[in-house]
Amino acid sequence: MSKPRNYIAIANQYIEDVLSGRVLACELVRLACQRQKNDLQRAGTEAFPYWFDEEEAAKPCMFIELLPHIEGEWAKKKLKLVLEPWQIFIITCLFGWLKEDGNRRFVKAYIEVAKKNGKSALASGLALYMLAADGEEGPQVYSGATRREQAAITWEVSRKMVEKSPDLQRELGVKVSANTIYCELNGGFYRALSKEKGGNQDGINTHFGLADELHAHPKPDLVENMETSMAARAQAMLFQITTAGFNLAGVCFNTRALCVKILKEVVDAEHYFAIIFTIDEEDDWTDPAVWPKSNPNWGVSIDPKKFAAEAAEAKADATKEGYFVTKRLNVWRNAKAAWMNMIAWKACANPSLTLEDFVGEECYVGLDLANSTDIAALVFIIIRGNQVFVIPRFYLPESEAETGEGAHYAGWAIDGHLTLTPGNVTDQNLIQDDLRAAASVVHIKGMAYDPWQAKKFATEIEQEGIATIEYRNTVPNFSAPMKSVFAMVKDVLTPEEKRSAKNYQLVHDGSPVMGWMMSNVVANIDAKDNIYPRKEQAKNKIDGPVALIMAVGAWGGFEDAPTSIYEERGLRVL
Repeated sequence: MSKPRNYIAIANQYIEDVLSGRVLACELVRLACQRQKNDLQRAGTEAFPYWFDEEEAAKPCMFIELLPHIEGEWAKKKLKLVLEPWQIFIITCLFGWLKEDGNRRFVKAYIEVAKKNGKSALASGLALYMLAADGEEGPQVYSGATRREQAAITWEVSRKMVEKSPDLQRELGVKVSANTIYCELNGGFYRALSKEKGGNQDGINTHFGLADELHAHPKPDLVENMETSMAARAQAMLFQITTAGFNLAGVCFNTRALCVKILKEVVDAEHYFAIIFTIDEEDDWTDPAVWPKSNPNWGVSIDPKKFAAEAAEAKADATKEGYFVTKRLNVWRNAKAAWMNMIAWKACANPSLTLEDFVGEECYVGLDLANSTDIAALVFIIIRGNQVFVIPRFYLPESEAETGEGAHYAGWAIDGHLTLTPGNVTDQNLIQDDLRAAASVVHIKGMAYDPWQAKKFATEIEQEGIATIEYRNTVPNFSAPMKSVFAMVKDVLTPEEKRSAKNYQLVHDGSPVMGWMMSNVVANIDAKDNIYPRKEQAKNKIDGPVALIMAVGAWGGFEDAPTSIYEERGLRVL
């Protein structure tokens, strides 16, 4: 048997390579590496009473590298797993840090990385280590997912590893039955756990809880049950591993948000390990130079040529772009085939923008009242030169922000990006008051509204001297202004188009509510190349973009509409 590698030296070299730029990495990976470097320097101090045990850190690495490949060419050659530096960094961090009582520092871990980077092998190997080699008596190991098939994926990988490892069976007594992997030596077992078909989570006593593809969990209850059941175990660990997903209001994105705060030292959580492999916000996803940031197994399990071919398809086919960017570059999006280029949208932000910056200037408004229990949107646009300034306001009944799925609404309300109205229906009087107040600051030339939703509202406002225009939600009404909105977004136009005086540039106030909604919009394209905004799921709200499109439509209804380049050369897919 070959001599074990120096895993600590490999992990430390990875840290230095990332921080020096020799290994291309995003900001969040650099922060994870800097965190480990800082912790090693302050270990054992009064402010940081933890110490790093190199022997404990190396044990799971050695164990995993005794396991076999189970598929592909490497499996045919009967080769053992070889951990990559980024994987060794994660494992040594998780298992090397100990508290003063000798137990592990890290109780929870969140690892987010793009598909095809060896997640299943890493997670399955750790599950087997925690079952058979962690020194725990009667360990219970679970891979948890909302669907039985997903929960069984890592379990199946572990089962095949055991079946191809006679040494593991002989030396540690690891055996496999129909749905359980046993360890006869310590009385432990490993099972897949899901909520489907009566999957019972009562009475579990988790030593290692593997939450696989956390992005697919609509609610936190399964993960919370595993975490709660860890209380009686001194060395228990919750290991969450996932790719990015499409639900920016779900448990995974909320967990990710917490982990970003931990990495940026906004939140102090010494028990929580986090690392996120993605591209940076300012990166252009079409640039091959940034692709390795999301794919630490670049050139190993990720074939650069095949990856480039997938990227070319995604650039040419809007229906594939969302999946590619989210799953292969690990970028969160709320729509699988998003209409807006969100990198370009973010580049248009000016967070200091307020309506008071435009005292006395002409303004157009779009109103989307939705239904009485949903988000209402009021969007103001002001045209100054060839710039179109966008300032949205959002309203929601207080009761809707008190539910589990409305947690992000409450946060936006606290930060002033969303107004909560008392009770369980939207207070239209409050929206009218805001509109009247706005009319004392800017000159509202017209407000677009859908008569199906807002006829009474518009009639009352019209009586106060604010001009209105009926704007029915139809394809003919929405297609041209929707294309114009897209054309006005910074960096979407070609250099030649930007130089043309007839082209407008959009600037918005950076509202996170508007950004979330914009990422939800999918363009429905008909046979005549007309487009219309839609959403993939009911929870993916798009009221703000709809109101913006209506405001641009009102602008076109009262004077010459902005020229849409799409009327001349068609829709260009980004």
